[in-house]
Amino acid sequence: MQELFALTRTLIDIESITPNETAVGHFLHQHLSPLAQRYQGTLERMPVEPGRDNIFLWFDQPVVTMSTHMDTVPPFIPSREDDSTIWGRGACDVKGLMSAMIFACERLLKAGERRVALLFVVGEERNSAGAYAAAKTPRGSKFLINGEPTENKLAVGSKGALRFEFHAHGRMAHSAYPELGESAVNKLLDALAQVRQIPLESDALMGPSTLNIGTISGGRAPNVISDIAKAELFIRLVDDGESTRQRIHQAITGVEIKEILCIGAVHLGTLPGF
Repeated sequence: MQELFALTRTLIDIESITPNETAVGHFLHQHLSPLAQRYQGTLERMPVEPGRDNIFLWFDQPVVTMSTHMDTVPPFIPSREDDSTIWGRGACDVKGLMSAMIFACERLLKAGERRVALLFVVGEERNSAGAYAAAKTPRGSKFLINGEPTENKLAVGSKGALRFEFHAHGRMAHSAYPELGESAVNKLLDALAQVRQIPLESDALMGPSTLNIGTISGGRAPNVISDIAKAELFIRLVDDGESTRQRIHQAITGVEIKEILCIGAVHLGTLPGF
């Protein structure tokens, strides 16, 4: 068990905030190479973008693939440990789960079960780039165990994701002569006020959709009328997102709306006793 904890802390201490997965990808490839050699498996780097690879290890024809993501949200927090808990960015989402999957795979191989694979992907916390790339080259595994912190309970549903960027454009001028300029920041603030008034969908199982304005940037200097401004928005969906998308395009004025990602909510099956 101590080896499992040690691997978890090692993974936590490799900063892998999206899109900085290069170092953790190198480590995983090196760490899994002896396992692949010992049990005659195939270890692949699956390119997603320059410097960003999914890591795929498989034996025979996999029936079950254990999969999770390598990246984390900011900020980076190094690991620490007390008598009961490992702390640090990714401890539960999801480097602890990644470690558990690696050890579970090794135990299955020792027991003679070779119809298993490990798939670790990049980009889950931003745009699911690694998952989309892996889906383009399916390998036929019948079951996928996806690692996410669910308190060791079976999930019965998952909210979706709808991400937008708002881009506002204006005209620079000195703030002493505001009539000569056109403020992109003001346009952006108006659009954000509009989006906060849009009613969002609700679901009996998953509750309401939620909106988060995650980042705001723009302008050149305090005494310059801004010519550019940008905001990033994230909506947790409880449906396919189409109604929310339409409401945003109908209600928002004065800015360019760029859709980055749309993944609908999912209702999952249940099992008696879970």
